[in-house]
Amino acid sequence: MNNLVKHNDTGSDAKDRIETFTIVKISILAATAALLMLFEIPVFFTPGFYKLDFSEVAVLLGAFSMGPVAGIVIEAVKILLNFVIDGSMTAGIGELANFLMGCSFVVPAAVIYKRNKTRKGAIMGLTAGTVVMVIFSAFMNLYVLLPVYAAAFKMPIDAIVQMGTKVNSAIKDIYTLVLFATVPFNILKGFLSSLITVLIYKKLSPVLHR
Repeated sequence: MNNLVKHNDTGSDAKDRIETFTIVKISILAATAALLMLFEIPVFFTPGFYKLDFSEVAVLLGAFSMGPVAGIVIEAVKILLNFVIDGSMTAGIGELANFLMGCSFVVPAAVIYKRNKTRKGAIMGLTAGTVVMVIFSAFMNLYVLLPVYAAAFKMPIDAIVQMGTKVNSAIKDIYTLVLFATVPFNILKGFLSSLITVLIYKKLSPVLHR
């Protein structure tokens, strides 16, 4: 009987350690993602308010190693940490949109990879995630983000469009702004984040799966 109790206690302790380590990994990856959000890179073919960061790489690492739910949690914590740093009203709108668009990228990628944990499965998942993010971000910018930002800053949509026209003469209205700025920006973001993830995931996999 004593041996049985001891065995059960050991199993419980092992489960607790696994759960604790999972929380630690999620926290570290979320903090890393939040830090990566601070390093924004302007993109020459888009207006200045579109800036590239590689925070989704850390989220993808967590989602691939711990599943899509962990990816959503890491994305949420990342956004909350970033909101604490930049907690203005417009930042709140932007962070909510970033969360939704981040999930639209990470979740499809993680779901497909979970079913096929090979390099091919990872590439298929990342490609699908990029496509979903590009489509979702286009609709979000067209019908939500750009109108909300225009209202928040009390400026007409045309003023935002003109910011795009300065870098690309083909941008003439909100639709061409999304087509020639939002869409290629998110294609670039998805491609680079996917490339980095594929290159480093296997090297970090032993640590992530410990």
